[in-house]
Amino acid sequence: MSTINYAMNELRKESAIAGTIKRYGKQLLSFIRERVGSLEDAEDILQDTWYQFSNLTDVREIESVSGWLYAVTRNRITDFYRKRKTSRLEDFTYEEEEGEREIRDLLLLDDSADPELILFRELILEELFIALEELPENQRSVFILNEIEDKTLQEIADEQGENLKTIISRKGYAVKHLRKRLLPLYNELTNKP
Repeated sequence: MSTINYAMNELRKESAIAGTIKRYGKQLLSFIRERVGSLEDAEDILQDTWYQFSNLTDVREIESVSGWLYAVTRNRITDFYRKRKTSRLEDFTYEEEEGEREIRDLLLLDDSADPELILFRELILEELFIALEELPENQRSVFILNEIEDKTLQEIADEQGENLKTIISRKGYAVKHLRKRLLPLYNELTNKP
């Protein structure tokens, strides 16, 4: 291929990419924003999509550009949630106070557009409730009131007529049990031995 032909092909490719970005940019960003929390994350995902699009050898070979763009964008969103849930599980396993909040936030995410997140959440909830049933009632109650119903430990102590240190101790035992019990699931989901 001559230098002139190569240059012409590159110009056509750049023109096709620029036209596609102009045509689909706002639609894709809106599509992503409905599925992720922040504009910054949405823009990063969109940038990944455009990068992959620009690396195609011949854009004209794609039968449906919009179909291709939305398929790639969905994959980027799925990758985003995969990375996000892995880091949150790490927080749950290794962080003392923040971990339980992180797993709660993950379990409460809007997953209506992500079948993998739905499956993941169902698996975690099932294992969590099995592990909760293994706890003594007083530990289970403190954990649920604090982590799921979002009551402070002081509120729980006042309601149950117990010393705050007793409530803190019960919560600590519950968290320790749940971490130990859910660690194999965490390792399985993150492919750790």
